[in-house]
Amino acid sequence: MGALTVRIITELLLNNFSIKKYRLNNLISSVVRSEEELLQIHQLNKENLRSITKSEEQKKEGFVSWLYPPQLLKQMHELAPSIVVKDDNKIAGYALVASKEMIAFHADLQTLFSHLSRVQYKNQPLSDFSFYCMGQICIDKNYRGLGLVNMLYQKHKEVYGDRYQLLVTEISTSNIRSQKAHEKIGFKTIHTYRDQQDEWNVVVWDWEDRKY
Repeated sequence: MGALTVRIITELLLNNFSIKKYRLNNLISSVVRSEEELLQIHQLNKENLRSITKSEEQKKEGFVSWLYPPQLLKQMHELAPSIVVKDDNKIAGYALVASKEMIAFHADLQTLFSHLSRVQYKNQPLSDFSFYCMGQICIDKNYRGLGLVNMLYQKHKEVYGDRYQLLVTEISTSNIRSQKAHEKIGFKTIHTYRDQQDEWNVVVWDWEDRKY
């Protein structure tokens, strides 16, 4: 490899690093604050559905399983605002709050909490702990690899950590990218089960665990 080639590769790597650093400096995590942001969440949700994502891309990039209509997102937001990362006015990623109170209008959530009531954690029923569920997390393809998953979850902890002991979610066992990302945050798998749609890992982030 010649000196010129090495210099060009080095410059490309430095430019890429500079672009990433610029993006990170402009990213802000916050709670959802407007209906426009809810609509952007819905659009990002649609673009990353498993049903329209090729199998090769699913393995590499991950996917989301459920479609959240704007009206449902609005109802959820009114009870507990979800968390987003923004690049100026653009939603770069989101992580939805799904609390027990939302069962009244969220049928799939009712099924989830019913199942979780039979799950054990630390030799106790999971229901003995105060927790809510992360309904769905998704990062825009142009912002992946920049640490947005961590930004979203740290904001969850900042906003809701004084009210709950645990944050719980389910991950398709075939969604390896998502599983690894959650484990890096501090989530641990406590249960695995299969339903008519898929096989799922129930994972928990224990906010009383000082390690995280």
